[in-house]
Amino acid sequence: MRSSLRQLSRRLGKAKHPASPPTVGRLLKKQGYSLKANAKKKAGKDHPDRNKQFEYIETQKQDFQAAGLPIISVDTKKKELIGDFKNAGQAWSQEPEYVNVHDFPQDAVGRAVPYGIYDLIHNRGCVYVGTSADTPQFAVDAITAWWQKEGRVAFPQADHLLILADAGGSNGYRPRLWKQQLQEQLSDQFGLAVTVCHYPTGCSKWNPIDHRLFSYISINWAGKPLRTFDTMLAYIRGTTTTAGLTVKAFLLEGVYETGKRVSDTEMKKLNLERHTVCPDWNYTIRPRLDVAPDT
Repeated sequence: MRSSLRQLSRRLGKAKHPASPPTVGRLLKKQGYSLKANAKKKAGKDHPDRNKQFEYIETQKQDFQAAGLPIISVDTKKKELIGDFKNAGQAWSQEPEYVNVHDFPQDAVGRAVPYGIYDLIHNRGCVYVGTSADTPQFAVDAITAWWQKEGRVAFPQADHLLILADAGGSNGYRPRLWKQQLQEQLSDQFGLAVTVCHYPTGCSKWNPIDHRLFSYISINWAGKPLRTFDTMLAYIRGTTTTAGLTVKAFLLEGVYETGKRVSDTEMKKLNLERHTVCPDWNYTIRPRLDVAPDT
């Protein structure tokens, strides 16, 4: 049971060792005690293939870069309520921004779901802000939109794409819908072989998009309420770094249903090749020969 100085003083008094709360505090400090918050230090057991996967990802990145092929890092940034709500951080101003006392979802204009795509080769970011649910279909729609507008323009001769993603979430290694949508919307539609490498569970901070894109977006809008979707998009587009990062942002409207399932029969129709190294985390989806790509 947690005990305050006052409670400890009372208990010492009942044990015939009277001491005031300040005295108890001084005695505790002499013994090396102080008020401390919980510290997140226990990482848990490492997956036996953790290092092997990191080495494999690095090999894949080097191979794709040497061949001049596109490499993207993808993830969903923290979802944000749009409206008069407090945004963490501070900004220079003569007066503070006045926002709602409570963050009630019913008072929001909507909830933004920012899905990011970071181009490792060109140091460019692209964020598609959804207004519905964060689903595998939404994630693949964002990647497909990026390929149509940015990817195939920057890599006109590319027939292969490397995607680096977290192990969980809408683009995790478990959701069948993620793989099925990559097959239908990206691989089949554009005749593109798509290789996906997932970072091990609990290792999302090593995903390049987190520290090369998302962190700078958070800094750029720190202390600024995201009152409208246009405001949010403007802050994302205004994100730059001295290393030359540029970012584009688009609204990706539409309703995405959760709970969609892909049957065993549908999975068997995918042209999916699992790699010999960590096959759950590394796989390539190739175009199906019976589907004509979109030229």
